[in-house]
Amino acid sequence: MTTLAAPPSAPVQVPAAKRGRMKSPYPLWFYIPSSVLYVLLFAVPTFASFYFSLTRWTLFDSTFIGLDNFVTFFTEPMMFQSLINTFIYGFLTSALKVVLGLALAVLLTGAILGRGYLRSTIFFPVLVSTIGIGVTFKVLMDPFDGLINKSLAVFGIDGPNWLTDPALALYSVALVDVWKGVGIATLIYIAGIVAIPQEYYEAARVDGAGSWKNFRHITLPLVQPATATVILLSLIGGLRYFELIWAMTRGGPGFSSDVVASVIYKQYQAGFYGLSTAGNVILFLVVTAIILPIQYLLTRRQVES
Repeated sequence: MTTLAAPPSAPVQVPAAKRGRMKSPYPLWFYIPSSVLYVLLFAVPTFASFYFSLTRWTLFDSTFIGLDNFVTFFTEPMMFQSLINTFIYGFLTSALKVVLGLALAVLLTGAILGRGYLRSTIFFPVLVSTIGIGVTFKVLMDPFDGLINKSLAVFGIDGPNWLTDPALALYSVALVDVWKGVGIATLIYIAGIVAIPQEYYEAARVDGAGSWKNFRHITLPLVQPATATVILLSLIGGLRYFELIWAMTRGGPGFSSDVVASVIYKQYQAGFYGLSTAGNVILFLVVTAIILPIQYLLTRRQVES
């Protein structure tokens, strides 16, 4: 008697949605502590800020006034100028950190003498207190007794009023910010360049490619993830920056170097809590409206490439 073999069973089709879901190795209650902290430390203060921005409030009572705080913010020339200064400061410092960070990273990943020492020197300002750097550069940039202008005078150059000229104050602080923060950008770029396989450069060398072609066709495209990280971090930090500006100029002379963060602080000092809370909300919305599209474009570009 011949025995008929059973036909092979058809493979079980797992839905694509179920295949895409990964089961967490932790039980659900593991997430409760972090969720509670998130709600208490982020969600509740955020929604409270939106509410109090519509009020005139003190520590003891509040009065609902609608959008009056926002109208005041955008109609007061000083406050609107601080918003413009925030854009200038954020985009300028971000662009300089990207360009200088990439240039320094290319230099410090090459075969140069004292490479390890130079890397630590570039990163050292990041470790120093921001207030300490602000006070130090405020002394160095003094138009009469500062070391910078005295050094320029040796070469017959009349140094400018770095922090007392309304046209220069914001840019002077921005340059100090770039000097302090470019170390992080350089470190991120160094990590990106070191991760590039050396086979690409060896193949390009065989084809007769020079340093510029290697940079343009290998290094620059393959450090796009590092570029995206540097852009996002520096732009978020630049749009929200406060400490260095306050330490060096306190928003002066006049309101020429005020940014939204410094105006918010001044309004809190003056007791206009509702107006300063509205400034916080505006700053939050501005940063979100700028960062999310940029993050989407940078992420999409990385996927396409």
